[in-house]
Amino acid sequence: MQEELVIIVGAGPSGLATAACLNLHSIPYIILEREDCFASLWKKYTYDRLHLHLDKQFCVLPRMPFSDSYPRFISKEQFVRYLDDYVSHFKISPLYRRCVELAKFDEASKKWIVKARNLGSGEVEEYRGRFLAVASGETTNPYTPEIEGLNTFPGDVLHSSQFRNGKAFIDQKVLVVGSGNSGMEIALDLANHGAKTSIVVRSPIHILSKDMVYLGLILLKYIPVNMVDSLMVMLSKLVYGDLTKYGITRPREGPFFMKVVYGKYPVFDVGTYNKIKSREIEVMLYDNFPFCFFFFFW
Repeated sequence: MQEELVIIVGAGPSGLATAACLNLHSIPYIILEREDCFASLWKKYTYDRLHLHLDKQFCVLPRMPFSDSYPRFISKEQFVRYLDDYVSHFKISPLYRRCVELAKFDEASKKWIVKARNLGSGEVEEYRGRFLAVASGETTNPYTPEIEGLNTFPGDVLHSSQFRNGKAFIDQKVLVVGSGNSGMEIALDLANHGAKTSIVVRSPIHILSKDMVYLGLILLKYIPVNMVDSLMVMLSKLVYGDLTKYGITRPREGPFFMKVVYGKYPVFDVGTYNKIKSREIEVMLYDNFPFCFFFFFW
């Protein structure tokens, strides 16, 4: 059994930021990570063209600014380089391949008990701490649902976490299931590489440009969210017009409200809208698909 004042679960950006702040105040901690590296989502499971959707001022981690040479919207490679420098600068040393299976608060000792399986040895290790920081992320477990007929589908099925770029899909028919930011950007990349691309839109979505979101985040410091949402919807209508003719509807609730209440992000348009408008990407409506991001190709 190992005991520290703070136990951090997850060595993604949030877990690393927590560790850095604790280091600065000389507070002892331990950080558990189930993968074999920190920031594994960024290093192992993202597509090549990915950039941060938010301006870099909203994505910087505590106590270490981005390089002045970095653009407003940072690439995947630049962000990974920044995280590498961050870990080195703050001397963060996660325990890798520790999969947390149990976390409970012991009333008698007033401490957290965390049990994690060492994926190398297979043994279950126990950790105790006064504080527990859970930084396991929003999108940690890829999910491909059971869909009728999927087991007899003659083509291939890939989850978005396996997609890197569209080079291998030239002239192939590809159906992207999921119209969030990953689905929309993968569809764009496929279309740019000459795939015959369709995308399933399961529910109403807000489409905003990166500059609209930047403006909204600034305004949220000064005016209520409902007023910001009204402005965002108005700007979206001015820029993108009537989306229903392309098979897309807007939600009744505003984009920032939906993020706060449901955790659902608006779609950050990085070029997909123009492909949909030109019919290079076909929108398909299907209410019965579960929420997910994966694609078929054949």
